[in-house]
Amino acid sequence: MAPFTLYTLLGLGIPTFAVIDLAFRNADGHATLSNVHTIVHGTYLVGFENSLLLAAISAVVPGILGLVLAYAVATSRSNLLRRLVATASGVLANFGGINLTFMFIATLGSTGVLTGWLAAIGLDPWQHGFNLYNFWGVALVYLYFQIPLMVLVVTPALAGLRPSWREAAENLGASSTSYWRTVGIPVLLPSVLGGMLLLFGSAFAAYATAETLTAGTVTLVPIQIGAVLNGNVIAGQENIGYALGLGMLVVLTVTMCLYGLVRRRASRWLR
Repeated sequence: MAPFTLYTLLGLGIPTFAVIDLAFRNADGHATLSNVHTIVHGTYLVGFENSLLLAAISAVVPGILGLVLAYAVATSRSNLLRRLVATASGVLANFGGINLTFMFIATLGSTGVLTGWLAAIGLDPWQHGFNLYNFWGVALVYLYFQIPLMVLVVTPALAGLRPSWREAAENLGASSTSYWRTVGIPVLLPSVLGGMLLLFGSAFAAYATAETLTAGTVTLVPIQIGAVLNGNVIAGQENIGYALGLGMLVVLTVTMCLYGLVRRRASRWLR
């Protein structure tokens, strides 16, 4: 454990403490609360609001769609289909950034392939208010890797639904609705909520995809931090980026604590 502990300390521990320390210091190194005060007002507050909304949308919608897909695959009789979906989900859940942005622009951009096909039959989405380069466009692109991630997270919970439980419920006269209400949903709910919390954290912290897709025109906290790192900051507010990082640490810490609680609950049924 020693090498891993040292690596974690150098890669995560020291930078985290540095962010916390510098978030409460001004450009001269003196202690101050002005940085924290600044990020809870104006455009920085809008950035947190947009990031939280985007994370919530990217957690709930892919969470539901991923659960439905995972259940359809888990109940399939085809072992090949299950292996293919598991493999594809593992790959797509880690696919993002510039490559994903280029793929969507080439497909659904204003001159994309699919856009051209739809325009040829009079269904050009860009003529009906669609815009890939705004907030909702980012949310759409996030579905591409959030749904496979949900499939990976919730599949073990679906496998934990033992057939004997359903057989026992049916032997006791329970209908399919009663089984899901009293057994299936209570067992799956902690895992589903845990998966959505994981999706929430993933979307909240994502940077490369949103930055390359919108060129920074959408106000999100990771994009604002990137702007500060590039030097786009008012004189005297050089440490605003650290305060924004502190805000993200708080949100992600709360998210991971909640995730740990629901996963502990869910693990009872996966033993």
